[in-house]
Amino acid sequence: VRIWHWINALGIVTLCVTGAQIRFPNYVKIFGSYKNAITLHDTAGIVVSISFVLWLFYYLVISGSLKQQYIPTLRDIKQGVFKQVLFYGYHYFRGGPNPHHPSPDSKFNPMQKGAYLMMMLVLLPLVIVSGLLLFNVDPLRTWLMAVGGIKIVIGIHFLVACAFCAFLFTHI
Repeated sequence: VRIWHWINALGIVTLCVTGAQIRFPNYVKIFGSYKNAITLHDTAGIVVSISFVLWLFYYLVISGSLKQQYIPTLRDIKQGVFKQVLFYGYHYFRGGPNPHHPSPDSKFNPMQKGAYLMMMLVLLPLVIVSGLLLFNVDPLRTWLMAVGGIKIVIGIHFLVACAFCAFLFTHI
């Protein structure tokens, strides 16, 4: 899991930086040419996509703990979120105890479960699918048109990528 985490982290940071150069080529010139940025972006995208499939396989099949680790329960939603908000907004600054105690069976508090559920099971698949549609436009033109055209897919890809960049700062 730690190896996966660092491969994924490096891949997503690479995607954010190369994506900035691709989106704003007049202002961001870190990787030399525009073509270099695209090549590195595509390579990092493939690595992150494969990494996601391995992560999903691990939590669904090998550990069987995807639901337990990443899906908030009704109790989490009714009680846990409020306790965590109170902790992060008040008790943390006063040295109070965290209401969640991580264990191998319960790594994430209710707020983290919600955040990781959104990032890993909604936004990451969305950015991967939109990226794959943009990866090789000509053979996928029918699919692009089915979801509203290339501008819609680019917009979705960009907005989800912005969410990932914002999440990186929160996560760190």
